Amino acid sequence: MQKKSKIFISTIILFSILFLISSCNQHKEHKLTIATAANMQFAMEEIISEFTKETGVKCEAIISSSGKLTAQIKEGAPYDIFVSADMKYPFDLYNDGFTTTKPNIYANGKLVLWSMIDTIKPNISLLLQKNIKHIASANPKTAPYGAATEQVLKYYQILDSIKSKLVFGESIAQTNQFITTKAAEIGFTAKSVILSPIIKNKGNWVAINENTYTPISQGIVILKNSLTSIEKKEKFYNFLFSEKGKDILNKFGYSTSF
Repeated sequence: MQKKSKIFISTIILFSILFLISSCNQHKEHKLTIATAANMQFAMEEIISEFTKETGVKCEAIISSSGKLTAQIKEGAPYDIFVSADMKYPFDLYNDGFTTTKPNIYANGKLVLWSMIDTIKPNISLLLQKNIKHIASANPKTAPYGAATEQVLKYYQILDSIKSKLVFGESIAQTNQFITTKAAEIGFTAKSVILSPIIKNKGNWVAINENTYTPISQGIVILKNSLTSIEKKEKFYNFLFSEKGKDILNKFGYSTSF
């Protein structure tokens, strides 16, 4: 009897463990993981909130530079969707077979020059002044907004003159930290950042002439390397291109007409 009792208890424990594992897997599958370029951080918070309200599908955003997220995806990170700050990185993944879809542009981003110091009124010529010792920029090697910044400085023929002043963040998020903490007197960032609820009306900023840099066409792809159902991934993908998704993007300064 004791032997049968032990077998019975062991069976109950085994089924309990299997049930817990199954429940965890179901929970994980239910939650979409969205690899998101740092410039989209604040817009993505609102997009996810509205998407979850509409569909009941929960999401988690992983925020970093487009380059770093691409490297993580290629190393096997189980992300469901990649929302990039450009088209280069989505096409890298598409060409290497990591996506179920060809990249599509969901928005064009815009660049601004921003300072949190009240006495500074941002403009390009100001960057040459001696009192400006640190200029924040995203890393042009890994962040598309950093590449756009470099184009702007070359356009105005001042890159060599101010190169020693440049302080690079790994992404727009880190660049914003340099600006908000005043570690850099001024810096280049995404328009979506200075229009976000927590930043809006803080500091002084000016839009950069869009003719001075290549349009920042931002792309999205659905990724293969995850266990989440394709239906859930496609729901989010389609939501981003819906009128409600576009309205949110426009609210954060992105252009959805192209």
